[in-house]
Amino acid sequence: MSPAAPFPVAPSEFIPPGSRFHTLASPFPMKRGGALRGARIAYETWGTLNPRRDNAVLIVTGLSPDAHAASSTDDPAPGWWEAMLGPGKPVDSDRWFVVCVNSLGSCKGSTGPASIDPASGRVYRLDFPELSIEDVADAAAEVVHGLGIERLACVIGNSMGGMTALALLLRHPGLARTHINISGSARALPFSIAVRSLQREAIRLDPNWNNGEYDDATWPESGMRIARKLGVITYRSALEWDGRFGRVRLDESSPFNGGEEDPFGLEFQVESYLEGHARRFVRRYDPNCYLYMSRSMDWFDVAEHGGGDVHAGLAKIRVERALAIGARTDILFPVQQQQEIAEGLAEGGAQAEFIGMESPQGHDAFLVDIARFGPAVRNFLGRL
Repeated sequence: MSPAAPFPVAPSEFIPPGSRFHTLASPFPMKRGGALRGARIAYETWGTLNPRRDNAVLIVTGLSPDAHAASSTDDPAPGWWEAMLGPGKPVDSDRWFVVCVNSLGSCKGSTGPASIDPASGRVYRLDFPELSIEDVADAAAEVVHGLGIERLACVIGNSMGGMTALALLLRHPGLARTHINISGSARALPFSIAVRSLQREAIRLDPNWNNGEYDDATWPESGMRIARKLGVITYRSALEWDGRFGRVRLDESSPFNGGEEDPFGLEFQVESYLEGHARRFVRRYDPNCYLYMSRSMDWFDVAEHGGGDVHAGLAKIRVERALAIGARTDILFPVQQQQEIAEGLAEGGAQAEFIGMESPQGHDAFLVDIARFGPAVRNFLGRL
């Protein structure tokens, strides 16, 4: 948690120390009803805004990342996109003024279900209004304007952030000159909805969830562990699972090996990998925030802006140039969804390009396969 946060911090908020904060207009209306008062968005910046204020790049993130995309003077710890962002890197902070926002509804500094409601002095929990991707986009747009930026050089959206970027471009015409959509989509497909539905069910069926009224002593750990494991399974590809783990079994010295005392416990290395990921995540992300953020993705559909047609909705977006990229092994946001984005933006007049990467690393490829994704991003931004 950030001791410098200029507001009360709830126990379930995990705020990077380099975070800065923008207070949203009050009331801040929510798409599906209700409004927030005294809400804020956490963000971080890298580089320098030039005198013309035309070199700004906005990064909007997936479900779980915070605003700390890369190391900085305020927070030297490596960020979640450290290999991609910084001086001389594909998103070059020597040239660009880069802004990364933490999504509205998250527990990483922006107002969400884990935050304290200033009106009541209590944690919102399920009293937080229904959250949509459009709300996340509107909050990000406020941060941009609050920094004195009238038009972004580019908005980059990863995973859920790809949805957020499209919503931002639809609801705030002219805010960005170009767009990079990475492993994103214009709407959730049935498989993705089914997986997220199971994740939410796992959390809600944990007795400790208690209709959102848990605390540090009664955290719904089992539900969060299962939800995280389901997520990690879909973030990578079967090809990678096979090549990385095969059928290798745990040795007796493994801390995850229950031995004879746990005959149905973990037996294979792939199981221990999932368990390790789950244990690291379970106390670092608020369960109610997870439920809200997950559901917002299922609700999002660009077709709402196109009379029921996704291409027509995408064609309403006006950007000069666009790049949509993804991994051909991605099962959560299949690569045909990025191709659909490029085609729809082209119908709206953009010079749009689609690249399907031959990466074995599935949905997480944009985080780890920088050798493939980095050059594509560098080349696009280098032509601006």
